[in-house]
Amino acid sequence: MCYKSPIRDIINRKVTVITIKTIKINKNDAGQRADKFITKMFPQLPQSMMYKAFRQKDIKIGGKRCDISTRLCEGDILTIYIKDELLEERKEREFQYDFLRASSTLDVAYEDENILIADKKPGLIVHQDESYQTDTLIARIQRYLYEKGEYSPDSEQSFAPALVNRIDRNTGGLVIAAKNSASLRILNEKMKTRQIHKTYLCIVCGKLAKKEDTLTGYLEKNESQNRVYIDKKPGKNSKTIITKYRVIAEQPKHSLLEVELLTGRTHQIRAHLASIGHPLLGDGKYGTNKNNRGTGFSKQALYSCKLIFDFTSDADILNYLNGLEVKAAKVPFAESFMSSSETRIL
Repeated sequence: MCYKSPIRDIINRKVTVITIKTIKINKNDAGQRADKFITKMFPQLPQSMMYKAFRQKDIKIGGKRCDISTRLCEGDILTIYIKDELLEERKEREFQYDFLRASSTLDVAYEDENILIADKKPGLIVHQDESYQTDTLIARIQRYLYEKGEYSPDSEQSFAPALVNRIDRNTGGLVIAAKNSASLRILNEKMKTRQIHKTYLCIVCGKLAKKEDTLTGYLEKNESQNRVYIDKKPGKNSKTIITKYRVIAEQPKHSLLEVELLTGRTHQIRAHLASIGHPLLGDGKYGTNKNNRGTGFSKQALYSCKLIFDFTSDADILNYLNGLEVKAAKVPFAESFMSSSETRIL
């Protein structure tokens, strides 16, 4: 809850209205750095002014000075002394409920009190993009949780259910969402430290000489083109990528692969396999129209089909997830490939 108390200082015949903003930290605010929380609460507040307020002791916890890196605890009372017009709160009510404009269609592969794993279909974006689409995966998840009574923007100050991983619009598969801030922090760390393993299925053009291999390359992202480039040698701005694959089955012109990401970079599977001469079927960005023409694939044949939680360090409230394996119920292009009379299973 927030309370305002104006203090008027008359300086050179000008009236400056200072607001004392008092905020009680709730469960989903706890654990954040003080500066990160304030940025979410008050996006109109310039960063320079916020940091100046910290230096001048105008931001306090429990009446005592706090630093930008101070971690908030549930029940803390955060007090901010700053100009009134700079403390406009983060969202107008109407925008907080934009998720209700999203579709109610959602395939849930796994759910408990802390997390939800959705099976996203190709064509659906995971977050809003520059075109401000309201029907996104995260909006569908938020609507689903709202309608279950597990999420309400009115009761939150800085948190909304959020995605832990993401996949491209035209890629299908499993995406993890956190229902509370503690789970989000833990899973972000587990994803970063490779303690959650992701397996994909894909169809590539041609037959691979090596039926199983671990590829290493160097990826550089071009933001303006929204694509990446792979080289065999490291460059100034490149990042190392490691992609492990195994051929499951073959047809005369195509192969079905199981792929494990040992690093997680933008378009990694698509670009890495294309760089060795085997682009994904249906991939218009890294493949060619010649390879895709007449195949019936307008989107890349790529699906995030399995997640394994393999914690090697403490996961606090999520320790119970260790060892959990979640699989997509169905990967249509893989089933079709395996059932074809042209297919040779390896």
